[in-house]
Amino acid sequence: MGDTISKTPGASVANVLQGLAEYGQSPWLDFIQRSFTEAGSLKKLVDEDGLRGVTSNPAIFEKAIGSGTEYDPQIRSLLKEGALSPGDLYETLAIDDIRAACAELRPVFDETKGLDGYVSLEVSPYLAFDTEGTIAEARRLWKTVDRENLMIKIPGTAEGAKAVREAIADGINVNVTLLFSLDAYKAVLEAYISGLEERAAKGEEISRIASVASFFVSRIDGKIDGEIDRRVAAGDKDAETLKSLRGKVAIANAKLAYQYYLDIKASDRWKALASKSAQPQRLLWASTGTKDKAYSDVLYVEELIGPETVNTIPPATFDAFRDHGKLRASLTENVEEARHVLAEAERLSLDLAGVTDKLVKDGCSAFSASFDTLLGAVAEKREIVLGQRLLQFSADLPAELRDDVAALENSWNQDGKVRRVWEKDASVWTGGPEGSWLNWLDIVQERLKNVSELEALANDVKSRGFSDILLLGMGGSSLGPEVLGATFGQAVGWPKLHVLDSTDPQQVKTFEQSVDLKKTLFIVASKSGGTLEPNILFAHFWDVAEKALGKAPGEHFIAITDPGSKMQSVAEEHKFWHIFYGDAKIGGRFSVLSNFGLVPAAASGIDVREFLTSTLLMVDSCGASAPAQVNPGVQLGLILGAAATCYRRDKVTILASDGIETVGAWLEQLIAESTGKEGKGLIPIDEETLTTPDHYGTDRVFVDILLGDAKPNSRLAALREAGAPVVTLRLGDEVQLGQAFFVFEFATAVAGSVLRIDPFDQPDVEFSKVETRKLTSAYAETGSLPAETAFAQDGAFSFYADAKNTEALKESDVVEILKAHFGRVSAGDYVGLLAYVERDKETREWLQALRLEVRDALKVATAAEFGPRFLHSTGQAYKGGPDSGVFLQITADDAADIPVPGYGFTFGVVKAAQARGDFEVLSNRGRRALRVHITGSLEEGLKALSTAVRSAIKKG
Repeated sequence: MGDTISKTPGASVANVLQGLAEYGQSPWLDFIQRSFTEAGSLKKLVDEDGLRGVTSNPAIFEKAIGSGTEYDPQIRSLLKEGALSPGDLYETLAIDDIRAACAELRPVFDETKGLDGYVSLEVSPYLAFDTEGTIAEARRLWKTVDRENLMIKIPGTAEGAKAVREAIADGINVNVTLLFSLDAYKAVLEAYISGLEERAAKGEEISRIASVASFFVSRIDGKIDGEIDRRVAAGDKDAETLKSLRGKVAIANAKLAYQYYLDIKASDRWKALASKSAQPQRLLWASTGTKDKAYSDVLYVEELIGPETVNTIPPATFDAFRDHGKLRASLTENVEEARHVLAEAERLSLDLAGVTDKLVKDGCSAFSASFDTLLGAVAEKREIVLGQRLLQFSADLPAELRDDVAALENSWNQDGKVRRVWEKDASVWTGGPEGSWLNWLDIVQERLKNVSELEALANDVKSRGFSDILLLGMGGSSLGPEVLGATFGQAVGWPKLHVLDSTDPQQVKTFEQSVDLKKTLFIVASKSGGTLEPNILFAHFWDVAEKALGKAPGEHFIAITDPGSKMQSVAEEHKFWHIFYGDAKIGGRFSVLSNFGLVPAAASGIDVREFLTSTLLMVDSCGASAPAQVNPGVQLGLILGAAATCYRRDKVTILASDGIETVGAWLEQLIAESTGKEGKGLIPIDEETLTTPDHYGTDRVFVDILLGDAKPNSRLAALREAGAPVVTLRLGDEVQLGQAFFVFEFATAVAGSVLRIDPFDQPDVEFSKVETRKLTSAYAETGSLPAETAFAQDGAFSFYADAKNTEALKESDVVEILKAHFGRVSAGDYVGLLAYVERDKETREWLQALRLEVRDALKVATAAEFGPRFLHSTGQAYKGGPDSGVFLQITADDAADIPVPGYGFTFGVVKAAQARGDFEVLSNRGRRALRVHITGSLEEGLKALSTAVRSAIKKG
């Protein structure tokens, strides 16, 4: 809004703008801005120029809010009070502006008895083709603003017209926008009349309902004139006639719309409503700023002056008309000439119908794009104000990947995919069952509403004096709590959280010995209640707890499970202290912000209210109102998806600073199990120490997760310079771990869309479970696992493979077998080292050293995993993802075993069955897989295996 708008020649002298009233036309202003209202400029226009109303649209608000700093103090104030999404923040600001303008125009409203004095507020442009969504938002905005002189702007699409009828029937004032064609106007006028008739039939008043039909003008000439100029330049035989139509079609179109209005007003149907004091739906001329400099700058004001109409005038045109506009009753002049202009336009195939149809669609798209820009600007201001309260996201991308991500951002905005994710629209992915697995989007808000039950648990746990908490679970039920426990550490005065997610008998015994069984709270976490591992872990620890306590230990057990599960029945039967329920519409790997993560967190002394409140800030940052280009979850997901699909950069290398290093294990499951299927996917690489760029191929994206003031690894600078994509997430403190959880969940869902897969199923995990059950059932029946034959033996090593892999590895010497196996590794592959042994300090160091030697020698990514833990995590990607993995599975004799109470097998048997089931599915998927079994001392066997691998991968 320029300063010139308030400059009037003669402060108290009537001017040409005031003179419009003598012709029955009301001048409205197509502009709104806080400073304009607060400085008295709006009131001055009312007093001196006869201004009678104000309209707004997304483009106007984008300029008002997105530019400058005048809204910043209120933004800071609002964000101090609580979490607000960019959309909620914008709406709060906009409504305050609308209410202020309504107050300034209320005297006009009263003076004209409700004919004028209106301020318009638009429903979301995203709803232009959604009748139900439009009427719902119209009702909500009408109630929220709560001003008689408000008009709700509804687009004049076919869907919008239906909403207009309902809104009028509800008693809502409506400004119907984006009308270009006579047919669209007729539909809107019919909607208005029908809505009034519906109210009147119910005995409800209709005299205070107002509506305008915003008929757009100059944009039509812009399109038609452009086609005329093109044809004239091409030497069209009708060039002279075409030139004579320049600048005339839009005005002719408007004049005939007005004639239709007069015809309807004279009808008996309207007279019946008029007898009940109904107000006519006035035509409002919109888009009346002149775009073509060859025309008068006040053309679309001067040529459309007539009774019972409105002209909503842009600021510059408002000033120009005041300065040199001429008054005359132009709207009813030369009506027959107007008919002739339109007839000639039709004869010459200027396709007015096609032009107006396209303008509606373009207008909706333009308003949506403006709304995206507006919300993007608000989101950026919001991020600045929140500062350190919000996880910081940034990305350094090579130019070509940056361009591809930008193209995807535009596509996501145009297709409304961010909003469709939040609407749980499965068509964002494959159109399958995805919509049934999206309650993780809302779980933070839901848990915050019910956080008192978690706080009550925390108080009870502390008061009972537990020294330890032992969580028994697998996959999503264990990895999230493990990260929380490791990141926050043991709180003073609270029990220590331990997480057991293994069937290795040595590991089970280690955990049993690490807790005080008499003072331990056991949490059995199992969504379905049918997963083998938590069930047998429960059986074991119930037994040992019962022996330690000398009684049924139900008061020491909590279950977290989905409603109606088998685990619920078990917990009820055993009289568990508590049962906490998950959400059946949240998959395990997306469950960390549900009770599966929050119950262990609360029980171990983490302030879950603070944790969730912080997390909600990121939920809002990734919300439906945050456009793709400022939405961190979408940004990260598009980067990962585009890198994999366009550049085969499908190895997501995870780095994490001290204090948050365990987040990689959780992230491995989320990424691998969600995306690794149908031969596609992202392969997460966790805990692989950084090295120099010459050790890497071109198949990596690096994700650096930093805590507090931690410095990025210095080697990342060299990787950036070498063209590697590097994404950085910086957490201000441990509490922001919840924000990291959510942004990665959202990003994974987005990446799944880019990959065109269902990110919420895990078919190959299920196949591994089936194979395991076959083997454990066989053991329970026969007392032994089915026999298997090694294709080669060398000392303590026995080698197993399917027929295809055996043929490729037909050697007898351990080094030669391994050399043949690793010789199949090519650029862009990765090596998976899958160890079914106890996961302790020594074995982790051994596996880490081995994987780095393999990486440095072969210059490929390496995954170092412990079974059966990884089966519920990365195992899905290894079997269902891209066929780029070369796997070495490592099994060993157990030094000791533990029987599972109530089952016909031991933990060692289960682990062996899981390893064999895993290997069977890898083989069935045609993977390059080799299993080596170590007999005798595990320590000596691992050392010897390292030596053999080192020899096998040595160059030359």
